[in-house]
Amino acid sequence: MSINLKTPLELLIEAEKKAIHLFEEIEKQKFIQVGKSEEELSQEIYELANKLFGTTRHWHTRIVRAGINTLLPYYENPPLLRLQKDDILFLDLGPIFQEWEADLGRTYVIGNNPKKLKLKNDVESIWNECRNWYFEQIKNNNEMTGAKLYQKATDLANQNGWEFGGEIAGHIVGQFPHEKLEKEDKTLYIHPENHISMLSKDKEGNTRNFILEIHLVDRELGIGGFYEQLLTTNYQ
Repeated sequence: MSINLKTPLELLIEAEKKAIHLFEEIEKQKFIQVGKSEEELSQEIYELANKLFGTTRHWHTRIVRAGINTLLPYYENPPLLRLQKDDILFLDLGPIFQEWEADLGRTYVIGNNPKKLKLKNDVESIWNECRNWYFEQIKNNNEMTGAKLYQKATDLANQNGWEFGGEIAGHIVGQFPHEKLEKEDKTLYIHPENHISMLSKDKEGNTRNFILEIHLVDRELGIGGFYEQLLTTNYQ
């Protein structure tokens, strides 16, 4: 009998690579079309994940948000919209691959609206800035808490002319089901009230792995952008 000697992080990266391929196929097959509803797009994605990987389970609700709905964080349940000409939307998916959770978010723009395109670009670049800053702090032996990383994300959002749209900037992820995400337990989140080191162990003594998520909004224009993936430097 073969023994899997891969670390949890390596297995999470494998799951995320499959999720990235899923997103690539969504774009390649031109699923994002004017007139399609958020619900229709979500169902198409579910069927595609099953076709590509045999995946029928998602550890959190598949989120498809368009237009004014992009202002809203994960826990909201707004009325469904249809994709419009010159629209902005984001996807937040949590498929499970061989019992390991992925959590990936991306923003898309239909058309050439410069403000929306800037938002799409900024949400990714700010994610990368936060990720790089996090690992630089770790490298320099600076204590890294969820509160500090959340503050960094908020500062970068404001510096680029946006409001940070989420009450968190990420959370733990792992083998399904991972440590239960209790809203009261801020140590499981990149949250302004989490003053515990992000390198601390879980209840079983295992290293925690985090998802970093950036949600930027402009409430006056009624638009938001979202970018999310595993907080790691290892994509070899």
